[in-house]
Amino acid sequence: MKKKIFNELKKHYPFTLFGAITGIIIMILCYKIPSETSYEIFYILHPIHVILSALVTASMYKIYAKKVNPFVLILIGYMGSVGIATLSDSIIPYIAEIMLDLPNKGIHIGFIEKWWLINPLAFLGIAIAYFNPTTKFPHAGHVLLSTWASLFHVMIALGTTLNVSQAILIFIFLFIAVLIPCCMSDIIFPLLFVKRNP
Repeated sequence: MKKKIFNELKKHYPFTLFGAITGIIIMILCYKIPSETSYEIFYILHPIHVILSALVTASMYKIYAKKVNPFVLILIGYMGSVGIATLSDSIIPYIAEIMLDLPNKGIHIGFIEKWWLINPLAFLGIAIAYFNPTTKFPHAGHVLLSTWASLFHVMIALGTTLNVSQAILIFIFLFIAVLIPCCMSDIIFPLLFVKRNP
C-alpha cells in the first residue's frame, strides 16, 4: 500500500504543480479584488470541487469493489468529498492564513456555512457515480478546482497587498493542499474499502 501511495503521488505531482502555478498566476492577476468577491468565487469553486470529488471517490469504490454496498458507497463518497475537500479547500488554507498573519483570516467550512448547497451536491456526485462511475476527467478537474478553491479561500484573507515571500509561501501551501488530500480522497481512501484478492 505504501508503494502504491507513493506511486500515485509521484504520478500526480506534475499536474498538481501545474495547478499550483495556475493558482499563483491567478493570484498575481487578481489579488486586488475585494474579499467579498473572493468569497463569492470560493463558493462557486468549492461546491463544484465537492461534486467532482464525490463522483471520483464513489466511482473508484464502485469500479473496484466486487460487491457494492450502497451504504458504504454513500459513506465513502461523502467522507471522501466533503471531509477531504474541507481539509483541502478550507483547513490547510486557513493554516496558511494564520502562518502568514493575513488581515482577513477566517475559516469557511462549506458543509456547515452553506450546508444547503454543499451536502446535496455531494450526494448528487455519489448518485452519478452509482449509475455511471467514471474517474478520468473528473479527477483532472478536481485537482484544478481544488487548487483554485484553496487559492480563493486565501484571497479572502489576503486584503489588497501581496509581496514575493507571501506568494512563495502561498504556492507551497497550494501544492500541499491539493496533492495529498486530493490523491487521498480520489485514490487511496476508496481503495481501503475494497477487499483484496487472496
